[in-house]
Amino acid sequence: MDVGGIAKVVALVAAIVVILYSAKAMTLCNVTDDGFTACKPSVTPPNPVMPSPECCEAVTGADLQCLCSYKHSFLLPSLGIDPDLALALPAKCNVPSPANC
Repeated sequence: MDVGGIAKVVALVAAIVVILYSAKAMTLCNVTDDGFTACKPSVTPPNPVMPSPECCEAVTGADLQCLCSYKHSFLLPSLGIDPDLALALPAKCNVPSPANC
């Protein structure tokens, strides 16, 4: 890999770190940090638990179509979230899932 290629990789890694760091302090798809914290035990393998009322409240207020856009992203697994478990939360919380998700 040439110097230009290495610089691009370093810039990409730096951008990812900044995004992940800032994502912890902000709202993503109308889910607050508290909402993610409430749902984390339900979307973390290997032994996820049923979602808590606080988690379901976060799911109810979430922009589920926005969250669907992350199902094939590196972001969820990098945060310790299993995308398949996350996509199962609306049904477990009796919230309609968006079409084509």
